[in-house]
This record gives sequence, structure tokens and C-alpha cells, in this order.
Amino acid sequence: VCLLLSEQCFHSHSFPLRLVHRVSRPQNFTDYESIKQQYSPQIPEYFNFAEDVLDVWAEKEKKGEKASNPAFWWVNDRKQEVRWSFEELGFHSRRLANVLSGACGLNQQDRVFLVLPRVPEWWLVNVACLRTGTVLLPGTSQLTARDILHRLQTSGARCVITDESLAPLLDAVASQCSSLQHKILVSPTKREGWKNFGDLVRNASSDHECVKTRSDDPMTIFFTSGTTGSPKMTQHSHSSYGIGLTVNGRYWLDLTERDVLWNTSDTGWAKSAWSSVYAPWIQGACVFIHHMPRFDSHTVLETLSSYPISTFCTAPTAYRMLVQEDMSSYNFSNLQHCLCAGEPINPEVMGKWRNATGLDIYEGYGQTETVLIAGTFKGMKIKAGAFGKASPEYDVQVYAVDRQQFLQFDIDLNLLKYIETWFVSLHVNIVIFVYTSMQGDPDRTAECYVGDFYLTGDRGVMDEDDYLWFVGRADDVILSAGYRIGPFEVENALIEHQAVAESAVVSSPDPIRGEVVKAFVVLTAEYKSQDQDQLKKELQTYVKKVTAPYKYPRKIEFVEQLPKTVSGKIRRVELRNKEWGRS
Repeated sequence: VCLLLSEQCFHSHSFPLRLVHRVSRPQNFTDYESIKQQYSPQIPEYFNFAEDVLDVWAEKEKKGEKASNPAFWWVNDRKQEVRWSFEELGFHSRRLANVLSGACGLNQQDRVFLVLPRVPEWWLVNVACLRTGTVLLPGTSQLTARDILHRLQTSGARCVITDESLAPLLDAVASQCSSLQHKILVSPTKREGWKNFGDLVRNASSDHECVKTRSDDPMTIFFTSGTTGSPKMTQHSHSSYGIGLTVNGRYWLDLTERDVLWNTSDTGWAKSAWSSVYAPWIQGACVFIHHMPRFDSHTVLETLSSYPISTFCTAPTAYRMLVQEDMSSYNFSNLQHCLCAGEPINPEVMGKWRNATGLDIYEGYGQTETVLIAGTFKGMKIKAGAFGKASPEYDVQVYAVDRQQFLQFDIDLNLLKYIETWFVSLHVNIVIFVYTSMQGDPDRTAECYVGDFYLTGDRGVMDEDDYLWFVGRADDVILSAGYRIGPFEVENALIEHQAVAESAVVSSPDPIRGEVVKAFVVLTAEYKSQDQDQLKKELQTYVKKVTAPYKYPRKIEFVEQLPKTVSGKIRRVELRNKEWGRS
């Protein structure tokens, strides 16, 4: 039960509404040790998520053996709603499967390039590709014509599905893509040279027999960016996500069929597959989606108050935006579990969120190439800024490559310890749930492996309690005058200052040190009119006091906003490229 301060007490004091801390108790396990003991995935020779998971839930619905929650619940700003049971999801996806295999003539393992925002059709395409054994290539709606051309030519996709906003870009490059044979438009209007999604599905039969796929057959491909070259294709099998993401759904998200999960990730990223498709549906939970063209704090808070969302997962940047709002007028009584992934979250943000909702934020760490590598699971002590402990999916180890000073704080910003530990790279012992290959780039695939270990390319530390602390990507880490500096420590220090609403730290070229720390800072409203030169000095002095002095930002630039993805994650690569004059 969520206990609130009385209304009279709140209105008679100047401090913000503060909720009593609510402990999130596990539903599918007792503690972290029990997860490791009970988790033992079995990989059959043949597996198809649509037939072996979704259709099983649909059959349970028919027999009255499942909670009444829908499988899919979609809303938008115009108060329109779509609700599908698992049976309805099956009905619609089988019709689309007949379109792919019939009208389009696609064969098993043909590739389908999908670029749609958060609309119901995106989920139907996901399931229809599973049913037909075609390989799905999701892309974000932010792609340019050049991006699209690279993806189509590299993948050899035979079919593309998108909406009218991106259709002109597709048309501009289609003549250069010899493998592309079918273009399907999700729109109420027609377009020359395109098949209309709605017309095709309406005229298709709902009788479709799911193809037989092996567990190690290719299922989906994500394009991931590296430090050099164009984005590469990261391929997953039917088991690596369809079975491997059980650890996400059952243990980290801790979902049951009674839960409603809202994950705000953009449809072009692997996190959307993680938490908006496989992890929740493995558990029979409801996938909730709000179709926001852009992340809007008020809309998010209003949605959390108005709908029975029990589990909420978003990026740390989104939480930073949310806690800047006046949250005292919102009701979070339905909310039971909050999570984040993508980058470390600041302790101060965690504290503000807990004060406003009564709930902690549980961090997770993974990559497009993997499932959950490490996480803070219910029942574990939360160390703000740490990703938690290793997922039972993997044997996570760290290897020292250099010395690095590192600070640890608790959630109330009290210094836990100032340790000098090893600067490390994370390695994951391969079991089964890692991507099958970097398609078209065997050399890069080979570089990711050392013996039986997969190298994540991330830098971090593991403390004496086996908690993992993230320092940065190999290309995020700043090497200045011989010192290695992780950007998140500097950002954590900056966000504690009352003048800082948001910050992003990257490397910047320097003729003497090679590169130095530069901070892009968004100021809070009350500090925007202050003398900026004086404020820069104040922030630099503050960071020197909070963390190791050599980490302070020698350059500071005040900006109105930071570049972000649709899901609210800061695009540090854009800032870094700007500093280094890269296009």
C-alpha cells in the first residue's frame, strides 16, 4: 500500500510531497541466489516464438487459464486505443504472414526491413516475420536516405515496410537496391509503386501454418555502430532472444501475466525487442505503448497516473527529465516496479524519483549483441550508479588493463568509499544467448571473442560484492595527459550542483593533453541569467571537490538542450563528433 502524507500536511508546508518508500518484492523468485539456482534454460532443436510462446498464451486464454489482461495495449495523444488479446494478436499476425509469404512471395530467411514508429502495425510485422521465418531488420524513423541505402544494400532485404514519412527516402534510393522487390506502405493513403498495408491485410486469410524454424536459425538483425566504419549487422537466432530474454522478463522485470509493462524505447533499437516484445510476452504480460512522436515528460507522468501500468522501464535521461517536473499532483499507486537501462543513472535522480513515487529504480546492463548481462534484481541492495550483479545467463568477469581511481556513492549521495581499483574491460563467458555473428564482417566478429569469452568493449569495475560499475564505452573513455576518465563520473558530479539540469561529457581535442574533458550543460531556469564565465569556474571547482581533481571539465559549454534519441537517451556520439570535427 502506498502511504501518502496527509493533504493537510502537504499544503501546510513548503517541502514537496514525499512518498513512503515502497519495497518491490519479487514475484517469480525469492532472492538473487534463488535466481541462479532455478534458472536452467533448455534449448530445443526447433523453436519459434510465435508458435511456442504466443500461441500457447492464446490457447490458455481460450481455456480461461490466463489473467484477463490484454496482450497489447496501445494509446496515443488523441485518446485512441487498440487492445488485442493473444488470440487477436494471432489472428491479425497470421493474416499479415499470408501477405508476406503470399502476395510478396517471401521465403524463409528472406529479409524484411521495417521502419515504423510506435504504431500497432510494428508489432504485427514482428510476429508475422516469426510465423514466416523471415528475418526482421528494424530501423529507427530517424534514418536518413544514406542510412537507408546502406542498410538495404548491405542486408539484401527483399521487402521494406514503412509509413508515408519515410517512403520518399526509400523511393530516392530504391533504384540502387537490386534485391528490393516489395514496398509496403502503412498509411490510409495510396502511393505509386507501393502496396498498401491495410488493403493487403484486409484481403488476406487468417489461416496460416507457422513455419518450422530451428533454434539457431536467424531471426532478427540489428544495425549497430562501432568506433569506425559503417553500422554492422548483428544477427540473433530464434533462441537467443526468444528464449534468452526469459532472464529479462521473469527475473529483472519480474513480470507475471497480471502485469502491464510500459517500455518507452524507440522501435528501431534492440531494447524495444527486449522489453516491448519478447521479455513481457514470455511471461504473458501486457505490452503497453504510448505513441509519442517525441518524449514528453508531462505525457509520461499523466500516462503513469491514468493507466494501470505496474512496471515502467525507460532511459536514465528520461528519468532526469521527469524528476524536473512537479510530480506532486500525479498518482503512482498502480506503479510497482521501475527500471532503467542504456547508461548509468545519477544517484540524485534515483533519490528524487524515490521521494516522488516511493519506488526505487532498478538498473540493468546489456547490449544489442546480448540479453541482460547484469542487473539489480528485486531483493538486492541498490548501489546507485552500479548495474548490479551478473545475470544468470552469463559468467561475467572483468580483466584489469590499467589503474583508475573510482568513487562510489550511496543513493543519498554519501561517499561510500574512495577506491583505487583496476580499470577493466568486461568479458562474458558464452553460453548460448549472444548474437550469432556480425553479418558480412567475420573479422569484426572474431575481434569480439577471446577463447570462450565475448568482449563487450565496455569499461567498468567489479567491487568486492560482485556489483558491476560502468565507466564507459571504449570510445567514450577520455584519455587526457595519461589519465583515463569515464564520462559518467563527471556527469554524476555535475548533476549534484543545483545549477545543472542535465549534462553530457565527451572528449575534446587539446594541443597539450591530446584531449580533455568537455561538459555540455543545460542550466536550470534560475541560473540561466547568471554570469556564465563565473558559473563555469564554480562548476569546475565543484567537480574538483566531488571527484578526483584531474577529472574536472576543462571546457564547459552551456546549451539549451542536449541531442537525444526518440527514447530520450543522450547522443554523446553527436557531441563528440562535433568536438572532433567529424561528419
